Amino acid sequence: MSERTGARHDLRYDINLSMLFTELPLLRRPAAARAAGFTAIEFWWPFTVAVPADAEVDAFVTAVNDAGVQLVGLNFFAGDMPAGDRGLVSWVGRESEFRDSADVALGIAERLGCRTFNALYGNRLDGVEPAEQDELALSTLDHLATAAAGQDAQVVLEPLSGAPRYPLLTAADALAVIDKVGRPNVTLLADFYHLAVNGDDVAAVIAEHTARIGHVQIADAPGRGEPGSGELDLDGHLAAVEAAGYTGWVGIEYKPTSDSEASLAWLPRERRAA
Repeated sequence: MSERTGARHDLRYDINLSMLFTELPLLRRPAAARAAGFTAIEFWWPFTVAVPADAEVDAFVTAVNDAGVQLVGLNFFAGDMPAGDRGLVSWVGRESEFRDSADVALGIAERLGCRTFNALYGNRLDGVEPAEQDELALSTLDHLATAAAGQDAQVVLEPLSGAPRYPLLTAADALAVIDKVGRPNVTLLADFYHLAVNGDDVAAVIAEHTARIGHVQIADAPGRGEPGSGELDLDGHLAAVEAAGYTGWVGIEYKPTSDSEASLAWLPRERRAA
């Protein structure tokens, strides 16, 4: 990434600890992030099950608090991600499991001050009509929006790449769902990597929809590595989104091409603390 940083000096970075510092046990990652200079973190669902034991939840909350970092983003339970699952928002038959899990996420967020929840839409299912899944998704997102609003929080909806059965590929796909939900705290998660890989015009998304972006994530493309490892103009896109009025977080969410600490050399240490 270039040194052309003046235009985005106000952007706040957080580090995704489900993608970085994975060489460490999960509960040691918040402290590693703080040692690297970060004061804000985000996670995918940090447990292996939808409803973890209270002791697991307490241990997670304690690890974040003890590290002195702020949790600014949390994914709702998304199923078995390594096996290819990409969310339960539209998964017919798992409604109660998901709502129970969402209650756990909301409880964690209340304890840690998190105000952004990523609700992965879910893959298309064999034997289920897409219209039925979409109807469930609208109901689920409305419920989540109501629950999040009670904590002054937002729900973000994310287009994904690399998941052939995931129906939200572009910003327009996600925004169409957001329009149908019609809740002000349901917004777009603009992951510049996923948008670019799926053929979206990232510059156009920024120019046309910045006001509807609730969270930004970055990785370079191709490869999903750190900035500078690919060909995506992340510096230009970040400057543009800031100039367009975005004041939220920028989540660093990439697969480091070396160890996590070394991969962060593109971001000066003095710019890692929010």
